[in-house]
Amino acid sequence: MKSLPPLSKTIIDINKIYADPDASIMELAHIVEHDPMIIANLLKAANSPLYGFAREIRTASQAVSLFGMSMTRSIALSNAVRKLLNVDMKPYGITSEKFAAISELQANLMMKWYKQIDKQKAEKLYLATFLQETGKIIIANSIIQEDESTSFYSEIELSNNIAQVEKMYVQATSSDITAKVFEHWNFDSEFINMIKFADNPLSAPEKIKEYSMALHIVKAIVPVNKPFDEVSINIGLKRANDAGYDHELLEDAVDDILDELEKNK
Repeated sequence: MKSLPPLSKTIIDINKIYADPDASIMELAHIVEHDPMIIANLLKAANSPLYGFAREIRTASQAVSLFGMSMTRSIALSNAVRKLLNVDMKPYGITSEKFAAISELQANLMMKWYKQIDKQKAEKLYLATFLQETGKIIIANSIIQEDESTSFYSEIELSNNIAQVEKMYVQATSSDITAKVFEHWNFDSEFINMIKFADNPLSAPEKIKEYSMALHIVKAIVPVNKPFDEVSINIGLKRANDAGYDHELLEDAVDDILDELEKNK
């Protein structure tokens, strides 16, 4: 953890604004306007079909106003954190580009599903979903250093329980490690804990159990080894049903994502 690079000043400032109950959207927009990469990512997201804004969004201040504090922070952070970490995902049998795409699919599925349940919770969960697999970067690096990529991948390839394989090799799951990463970067405890318990949501503290369960379900449907595989979808839908969710809302969200993937082929 000590070898991780620090977060940029822009991201630190965004976190400070987000944590300040008296801060305004205009203050956040002012910070964002000094970072071309964040502006580019915000505009890309704002003009994507996922959000369905009625007009083209051309400026950072427009995007920040439409997204609000939580979603602006999520989009800025998710892209910044990815760029901070060297990514070699060979032990998981995927490229760094595929890993980023799977993280985005998880986040988009969460947003489509959870905004039908609670829009505020959906915005909180979006960032956690996008970043919940960050620990896999560190696990992959460790596996490569120990020259265990081939045996690790042979276990991962067909597994329906990636966390179990991770624990067997490095004595921790990616959720455990991701939580440590964001603890190191001084993120808030709610964000850290919802990810920490994503592999075992029934053990989570009561006030974050729902968030951890939602992360657990989405990760089951879009695992890095077989995203949106029929078995993966069925496992996720069963977990949602067992947890008391209306599984049809989740099924509709899955179908929407699959339709989008088919159109983009």
